[in-house]
Amino acid sequence: MSFRGTESNGPAERRFDRRSLLKAAGATALTTSLIPATAGVARAKEAATVDAIVIGAGYAGGTVARELALQGLKPLVLEARNRIGGRIWTSTFAGAQVEVGGSWLGPQQPLIHKELQRYNRSTFEDVVAERMVLPGDQGFEVLPPEDAFAALGQLWGEFYAGSENYFERPQEPLFRSDLLASVDPLSLSDRLGQLQLSPTELKWLNSETSVYSGGPSTRGALTAMAQWIQLSGGSYGTYSTTMSLRPVGGMTAVLQAMFNESQADIRLNSPVKKVTESGGLVTVETTAGAKFVSPVVVVATPANVWKNITFSPGLPAAHTQATTQGIGVPHATKMWVQVQGNVPATAAQAGEGSPILMMVPQQQLADGRLFICFTGPSLNVSNATDVRAAVQQFLPGATVLRYQAMEWAKDPYAGGGWGLRRPNQLLQLFPAIEQPHGRIVFAGADIAKGWHGAFIEGAIESGFRAAQQAAALA
Repeated sequence: MSFRGTESNGPAERRFDRRSLLKAAGATALTTSLIPATAGVARAKEAATVDAIVIGAGYAGGTVARELALQGLKPLVLEARNRIGGRIWTSTFAGAQVEVGGSWLGPQQPLIHKELQRYNRSTFEDVVAERMVLPGDQGFEVLPPEDAFAALGQLWGEFYAGSENYFERPQEPLFRSDLLASVDPLSLSDRLGQLQLSPTELKWLNSETSVYSGGPSTRGALTAMAQWIQLSGGSYGTYSTTMSLRPVGGMTAVLQAMFNESQADIRLNSPVKKVTESGGLVTVETTAGAKFVSPVVVVATPANVWKNITFSPGLPAAHTQATTQGIGVPHATKMWVQVQGNVPATAAQAGEGSPILMMVPQQQLADGRLFICFTGPSLNVSNATDVRAAVQQFLPGATVLRYQAMEWAKDPYAGGGWGLRRPNQLLQLFPAIEQPHGRIVFAGADIAKGWHGAFIEGAIESGFRAAQQAAALA
């Protein structure tokens, strides 16, 4: 992982660590069994036999572990990091609870809301923008949010025209595969090129397409984002609400509750290097040499890192394609910034190629307001001067007190940020990507049918499917 920090008028927070995560999540006493990597080393010469093995302790892995436990199995969870959560990571910055990874929930996502009810957790509405900064004909212009969203809504309506037909049933993405054949090959950039847009309108739209693509809009598929729009209710306005809610206690709170209920044996600091199926059993070996044997294994890691594990027999064609091409976006840097003073809650977007593509306002603290920034590949987040200049594009004269960036592509256990399918991946990967590979099952938001990629709703959905498949094999 790569963490970058600086300060101008206050002490920098050097890194997000496990202690701050546990404090932020309120998880000072875990009822699951968390065993450090040294325990695995001690028994490296003998393979322990367990009911089921789950690789990865994110939301997909947590869902699988709980559902298998409810079937009477005792799952073993192997997690490469020293924390649970995967691409979800609740920590602290500037004395406030923050999300290093995924941050938001939407009202249209029933699975996570059912989990919140199950564990007696509530949500709160995130900060609402008081003003909007968008590219104009002469630099940036400040607009009232209602005017900006009205203009953006009309443009996005044109961009997604027809998706209500080819995603007639967005939870069943292949339902109209006959219509998808002509649109699944299109990138987000291809779709932008089909529209009659002014230079300013193009900047407005591709500020978002480049954020979700993690760089050039040629990478992301039109059908990937179009499915999100239809899942949300069919408009830009309804889609904007998918980033309106945050869970009390942080994004990891429900996941911790899942693991607590499962009573799973969780081994942290246990990266997996090899998965071998033979004679009706699967052997999993960690980089430290620990071996575990089970009738079934669920791989609940990002698709980008499957290629870092040796599978024997080798992966099927769809899984090989997914991990070779990648689904998690390669450039996904999320940066928290604190700006000095009483600063208006400003949302901002910039065109593709800009150092900061999108800025989202967060809470006002005593000494300054927090912002989330999604950066472009051109910004060197190690350079405090460059970061300050990038923020000042949206907030002229602003004083950056401190910032902290997470470069998800440099995380060896993620290999990228949120997932976004590439052109042709919907029709080429599904439904094969959801099928077990012998006694090896795959889960994760990257390969969810519905809220895929950037949403824990998809991780939970795929976890339920994988748990059902694994229970049948256990």
